Amino acid sequence: MNNAATAKSVGDTRRPIYWIGGSKGGVGKSMMTSATLDYLLERKVKVSLVESDTSNPDVWKAYKDFVPVELINLDDSDGWVDLVNACDEHRDSVLVVNTAARNNLAVSQFGETLGGCLEELGSKLVALWLINRQRDSLELLTEFLDALPTADLHVVRNGYFGAQDKFELYNGSNVRESVERRGGKSLTLPDLADRVADDLCTQRLALSVAAKSLPIGNRAELSRWRTEVRKVLAEVIA
Repeated sequence: MNNAATAKSVGDTRRPIYWIGGSKGGVGKSMMTSATLDYLLERKVKVSLVESDTSNPDVWKAYKDFVPVELINLDDSDGWVDLVNACDEHRDSVLVVNTAARNNLAVSQFGETLGGCLEELGSKLVALWLINRQRDSLELLTEFLDALPTADLHVVRNGYFGAQDKFELYNGSNVRESVERRGGKSLTLPDLADRVADDLCTQRLALSVAAKSLPIGNRAELSRWRTEVRKVLAEVIA
């Protein structure tokens, strides 16, 4: 499968860079990053990971034996230069960027370093923005849109925090109208049983490894979740 097959729109041959963002820590970015890597690898897409959560690089530890990985601190301007250079060096791959909660301020300060190079890189930025049910999720989402206005943005309600209809602040917001008016999707990441999510986190397992190594009941729950997640990601990764 070539990279163009991952483009959202027919005829759009720009290489996607998947930016997994969100609000404060614990919103589910690492889980979403793992799910995105798992989906792309399952589809035989050549993929590379940029891990910017350098203080707690769980995704790097889980996937470093499966995909090329760059550890890049995005807290300062040098890190954003390194990110652009990594995008250039990995032109033959689809990039997935796992961001740290602390990167939100840096996006506002330095995001244009990446945004201004997308055309030359032949890439488009596709943001999967995780939210919980709190107001800060919407405020930080608005800041991201201001910093990187050309990004293809999709909002992902993390089902760990409740069913889709519980996200009342987002569901009825002007932010949702703005996202969907731009062509973005409002998605829901299915909830995964706590004991299985804990296994993935504490053992730092790639999903494909966990699918073979966990106890049978845990594997069954993980299989159910992976199937549901693939349906969600199929809406934004063609």
